Amino acid sequence: MKDVEDLARYQDDFIAAAFDATTAAMMAQPGFAVYRNTLLKGCVDNLAANFPTVMRLVGEQWFRAAALEYARAEPPVSVSLFDYGATFPAFLADFAPAAELPYLATVARLDRLWIECHTAADALPLAAEDLAALAPEALGASCLHPHPATRWLLSEHHPAGAIWIANREQRKFISSATWSGDSILLNRIDNTVQWRLIDAGTTAFLDACLCGDTLQAAAMQGLSLQPDLDVAATLGMLLQAGALITLPESP
Repeated sequence: MKDVEDLARYQDDFIAAAFDATTAAMMAQPGFAVYRNTLLKGCVDNLAANFPTVMRLVGEQWFRAAALEYARAEPPVSVSLFDYGATFPAFLADFAPAAELPYLATVARLDRLWIECHTAADALPLAAEDLAALAPEALGASCLHPHPATRWLLSEHHPAGAIWIANREQRKFISSATWSGDSILLNRIDNTVQWRLIDAGTTAFLDACLCGDTLQAAAMQGLSLQPDLDVAATLGMLLQAGALITLPESP
């Protein structure tokens, strides 16, 4: 039992040393520095793959310097390459050199949402015909649910969605005269992640659907945030995007 505990302690020390150059005992071992640098480079490369929009905005040199600091503070906890960097957006929000780019953390969140959308479970999308057969009262009382691969985000103070889309599509972002927030929807169709800017009220509508509210209650939530929201057009857009799943069967 002691041998097992000693091995586990050694493994923990080894991993800790790989991300902390101040651990002198491990660093003194021949070849360890090479292993450590290789491991850190792998983490940085993984972050570059998972956050391509962020790297395009800040440049590779800036990104790799920030990613290295993150890798030292946040070692991987999963063997899945997609899982690494879940807390990278929060790291950027508190990263002093990123203060001049206040939208960067939100852009990183969108890169992360792209991964979630890409790797989410599949499900049969809700079709317009599924709702057309319902009486108005039954339709209003229905609970619509976001598709497992549907993601959305409201950026209150910055056009992070438009910035993300422009850079994801590798084109120049053209700022409007009014610098304001926006909202974005990500969904997956035929194994391809798609995106579009949406109304702020649509995000409130989806938030309510996610919480299990009825269609009528979700519509009210959307209208409370955006009084001019066209609920019928919003529902039609979400159905066309495959952003909702089939209605659950009654018990």
